[in-house]
Amino acid sequence: MPAASASESTRLVGVDVARCLALLGMIATHVVEARDVDGTLTSLQWLAGGRASALFAVLAGVSLALVTGRRTPVRGATRARASAAIAVRAGSVALVGLVLGQLETGIAIILTSYGVLFLLALPFLGLHARGLLLLAVGWAVTAPVLSHLVRPELPDRRFASPHLDQLAEPGRLVSELLLTGYYPAFGWLAYLLLGLGIGRLDLARASVQGLLAVVGLAVAVGSAVVSGIATRAAGFTEAELLDLAGGMFGQTPTDRWDWLLLVAPHSTTPFDLLQTAGSAAFVLGSCLLAVGWLAGLAPAAERVVAIVFGAGKMTLTLYTLHVVMRTEQVWPAEEPDTFVLHVLVVLWIGSGYAALRRRGPLEAAVGLVPDLIRRSRPRLARR
Repeated sequence: MPAASASESTRLVGVDVARCLALLGMIATHVVEARDVDGTLTSLQWLAGGRASALFAVLAGVSLALVTGRRTPVRGATRARASAAIAVRAGSVALVGLVLGQLETGIAIILTSYGVLFLLALPFLGLHARGLLLLAVGWAVTAPVLSHLVRPELPDRRFASPHLDQLAEPGRLVSELLLTGYYPAFGWLAYLLLGLGIGRLDLARASVQGLLAVVGLAVAVGSAVVSGIATRAAGFTEAELLDLAGGMFGQTPTDRWDWLLLVAPHSTTPFDLLQTAGSAAFVLGSCLLAVGWLAGLAPAAERVVAIVFGAGKMTLTLYTLHVVMRTEQVWPAEEPDTFVLHVLVVLWIGSGYAALRRRGPLEAAVGLVPDLIRRSRPRLARR
């Protein structure tokens, strides 16, 4: 296999940097105090709350695009094999999430919903960038409305995170994974569609990277501004908005429609989806530009960045490790000032694996069968 071109390798490193930042943001939301003594959000919580997990989901869509033809979607038997591989990987990731949900951490585990998102994305793998990006915007606007209509007919959520015991109640588990849980996959599909669309673009071009950053920032800021105007016009007080800025639990109440005007972490409203999706696009575009700029200054810089942000290549392993570290039985103590320790651990391990050019343990395990499926070739029928 020929070596990757400089622009192609730079693109992949930029995606890994963004993925590493998403991981660090998720850790921050789990460890750092949400509010200062005066009741305002801490800087890290304001920056990462809701945005880090959205960035994870968008980058999942980018990854799907990279393994299904990049700019040109795969077709026919190749697409069938790719879809089968993705489905197997989705099941493995979801199972890891269910196991982690058994631990007493106080963390809403994203992995099971992540697996469901992979499955929901399968019908859209054949679309090109334009169709995917338009669909992502449409989904972000309409899915919360449909959810608002449907959720009153569904059972209330019972658990913070999906876990193995819920397999005995498959109906409730599916309901929570799709609509009533902390990461409702039905609404969050907008992120994956956006990531698929972005991954179908020519991300090696600086003009595309810059456009991604500029448009993403404009959408993020514009959504927040319009939401602020609309919520105040609807009668939300400053005290209510300050309280809601700390986040919700996956969606808004269904007792009134003006809840859908909010921008609040994990509220899954149209404005929240657009704001966090725009933030994700901005971060990804900025990371791609930064890595490309450094690589232009010194080719060796790209390799240094790949090692320093190596955690971005093994987020499944390191996210799992972080969750285990948040249990009482495992070092360090569950205190806000241990954030730096969590960061140092994941960056150190990620850098070591990147320096050795090795896959993370869980990445290798869940990728074993999918890799075999992708490499398989249909046998010619004997005459």
